Amino acid sequence: MFPDAEQIIIEIGYGGGEHLALEAGRHPETGYIGCEVFTGGIGKMVQTIAAEGLSNIRLFTDDALKLLMELPDASVDEVYLLYPDPWPKTRHHKRRFVSPTTLGELARVIRPGGVFHFASDIEDYANWTLAHVVRAPEFRFAPEKPGGWHEPYPGWEATRYEQKARREGRLISFYFSFTRV
Repeated sequence: MFPDAEQIIIEIGYGGGEHLALEAGRHPETGYIGCEVFTGGIGKMVQTIAAEGLSNIRLFTDDALKLLMELPDASVDEVYLLYPDPWPKTRHHKRRFVSPTTLGELARVIRPGGVFHFASDIEDYANWTLAHVVRAPEFRFAPEKPGGWHEPYPGWEATRYEQKARREGRLISFYFSFTRV
């Protein structure tokens, strides 16, 4: 898939692909796999790949869990889950991507020392994610300073979803990074 890639990074639910395209352009030596199920996002990403000549992106157009289940152990360096659908109704929480099942697969495919990044502007989903990950012994959450999880990742440029959240008055975002132990 990426015979010469120095790293493999997955972005789950890339939406319009702004972050995925930006990072792939910044790091041509890295192989990126973008997972998205919505046709509009897939189409936009295909256009961006062609327009920008990005040869280091592959797209997976089905449920990301299916991809994770097929990948070899310790084959991925980083995984991004940025501003996922929070499924705010309690009866829909089972649809949230972060779950014991997905965390188990992420722990299996992310190499030791690799990182799972999660960003959201929904405090309930941030709390949900943190509660699930801290119970997963394969991951470590060790922020550099208290409240540091409110600071964007280095080199971060706000996604379309983050910009929408700010317009709607949700000014606090959470940028978690969990290291695979």
